[in-house]
Amino acid sequence: MSRRANLSLILVLISLAFVHTSYSQSLATGQEVQYNPITTAVPFLTITPDSRHGAMGDAGVATSPDANAQYWNPSKFAFVKDNFGFALSYTPWLRQLVNDINLAYVSGYYKIDQMQTIGASLRYFSMGEILLTDMNGSSLANVSPNEFAFDVSYSRKLSESLSGGVAIRYIRSDLSGGIGPESYVPGHTFATDVSFFYTHNFGITGNDQNISAGINLSNIGGKISYDDGQNKEFLPANLRLGTTYTREMDGNNSIALSLDFNKLMVPSPQVSSSTTSGSGSIVLPDNSNNASVVSSIFSSFTDAPGGMKEELREINYSIGAEYWYNHQFAVRAGYFHESEYKGNRKFLSAGLGLKMNICSIDFSYLIPVQQNNPLANTVRFTLIFDLKSFNKGKM
Repeated sequence: MSRRANLSLILVLISLAFVHTSYSQSLATGQEVQYNPITTAVPFLTITPDSRHGAMGDAGVATSPDANAQYWNPSKFAFVKDNFGFALSYTPWLRQLVNDINLAYVSGYYKIDQMQTIGASLRYFSMGEILLTDMNGSSLANVSPNEFAFDVSYSRKLSESLSGGVAIRYIRSDLSGGIGPESYVPGHTFATDVSFFYTHNFGITGNDQNISAGINLSNIGGKISYDDGQNKEFLPANLRLGTTYTREMDGNNSIALSLDFNKLMVPSPQVSSSTTSGSGSIVLPDNSNNASVVSSIFSSFTDAPGGMKEELREINYSIGAEYWYNHQFAVRAGYFHESEYKGNRKFLSAGLGLKMNICSIDFSYLIPVQQNNPLANTVRFTLIFDLKSFNKGKM
């Protein structure tokens, strides 16, 4: 197999890793596209990095702020209670298919004053080791494709209940490991997030209940190219919005319920042609799109070939619950839903959390609804460190 063919195979495998193809990629007769998932470059940016929110069905835009808010909604940092904290997370990925793909994530924040907070995070996605061969089957080299994203954020309270935040992100994606045609180079680009967070306490005692809401427009940036600009791919620009209701039942027990909605703000694959098979006419999708990023963001809400019915299918939703006992032990559960025509990711999730004086330990486990799902048995591990508590412990 040639180097060019091997690199193409890598790209195909990476795409398949993020789109669950339990449905064959066939299209209905006539003009209505049925199975028509949206694909983008650097899909690792959409993988939930931490255990807490992974256990809640990937709901997190309006949950209580912690050190992982950089991914979900940077504006939540403005309401963190401690002055400084950071988290470390690790996720073995697609272990049903291979055993050496993983995502590592570190995120943290520093509170400048009561109004302003800065944050930062680093995501590193390793796709394992791949052996490349030439047309005669002789070994060329072992390559280790990898991607990473580094971002910094600034959040500020706009009122007692509202905050806003922005993040700037650098993205680098190396899929060839330096092996392949000279035109193949690592892709890199910049992106930004814009977010808002609202939180309000109420109830009989004045603070035993809370309602919060959040919105995060993430990965808004230039396209990425792997061949010196000859072909450019969209980033996974995403609109995430949601709400969380929290109730303190007594001094030892509390529960939170979260609901998130997600919509990729990139073009839907369009109908380009049709072909004839034994069963009749089959419509073929066209994934190419040379439109600008800005125009594509606005058109992404109305461009689905199947009309409004298909647009609604492009919205994913997450439902999550979190129970805390004595502010030390947490039990979490959730559900994530994606239309069977847009990728068919449907799974339950569960997890536990333990908060100690110096750090918190979180664990989550993913349970797919369908059989033979490559996401089955996905686990996540997270350590969250509270340096303020650590300093107290040293005294």
